[in-house]
Amino acid sequence: MSLDIPDQVRKTVIADGNESWLDELPGVVDSLAQEWSLMIGSSFAGGHAALVVEVTLVDGTPAVLKIGVPGRDVGPEAMALRLANGGGCAKLLGEDLSRQALLLERLGAPMYDVVADPASRHALLCEVAVRLWRPVGPDIDLPTGANLAEQYADRLPKLWEQAGRPCSPATVADALNCMNSRRLAHDDRSAVLVHGDIHEMNALQAADGSYKLIDPAGLRAEPACDLGTIVRCNPDLGDDLWTRTEQLASRTGVDATAIWEWGTIHRVVSGVYACTIGFQPFGDLLLTEADRLTA
Repeated sequence: MSLDIPDQVRKTVIADGNESWLDELPGVVDSLAQEWSLMIGSSFAGGHAALVVEVTLVDGTPAVLKIGVPGRDVGPEAMALRLANGGGCAKLLGEDLSRQALLLERLGAPMYDVVADPASRHALLCEVAVRLWRPVGPDIDLPTGANLAEQYADRLPKLWEQAGRPCSPATVADALNCMNSRRLAHDDRSAVLVHGDIHEMNALQAADGSYKLIDPAGLRAEPACDLGTIVRCNPDLGDDLWTRTEQLASRTGVDATAIWEWGTIHRVVSGVYACTIGFQPFGDLLLTEADRLTA
C-alpha cells in the first residue's frame, strides 16, 4: 500500500539506525487495517515519535491509528488510556503492543487554535487535568513522579553541557533542588494518574466541545506534576508565573509550592532539551524566564 510517512518521523527513524522499519511499515499498517477493518486516510504531520494516521472504522466512525517508532514503548500510554477510559483523554479503541500500535478516538483542533485568550486556556487545561486524575495504586505498572524526578536529575547536567550551557548554573541547581524535593514528596497512597505533558497542543476538542488530552506519558504522581506544565507554558505572555501558580492551587486545592517546583523542573528540562534539538524560540524563552527567576 502507499503510505505517506512524515519527514520528521522518517528523519528520526533513520537517525536512530532503524531504516528497515520504514520498509516494513506499509505492511504493518496494511495488516492492522485488515484485522481492525480500517479504511486508511492521510498521515498527520508534526510528531516524530510515532506515525499517526487518520482511519475510519467499518461503521463509519472516525479514528486514529498510532504506531510508535522503534525504541518508543507505547505500553505506558496504553495503560494510561485504559485507566482514563475516555475521561480527560482520547478513548482507546484498540491496541496491539507487539506492533506498538494504538487505535484511538479521533478528536478535533488543538486548544491553541481554538481558544485565543491564554488565561482561558490555562483554566481549561486545569479542568481537563482534573477530569483525568484518578487514584492509582502501586500495583499499577506505571513509573512514578519520583522516578521522573530521578531521571531528570540524571539527565539535566548532561543535557546542559551538550546544549552549550544555555542557562546559568544557578538555574540548573534550582531545578535539581526541586527534583530532589519532589522525589522525596512522592507518596504511593495519594498518587493519581497524571498525563505528564499537558499543554495547548496536546489538548484537542471533542465532539461535545470539551477538550481531551492526547499522548499521555502515563505516570503515578502527585497532581502538581501536571499543573507544573501549565506554569511552564508560555513564559512570554507577560503574566506573573507565581500568580498563575496560586490560581491553579486555588482551583484545585493542590499545594502551591509543589506546583511551583514542578513548574521549575518542567521549565528548565524542557528549555534545555529544546536548545539541544534547536527547537527555538521555545527553548530560549523558557530559559530566559528561568534565569530571571534565579537571578
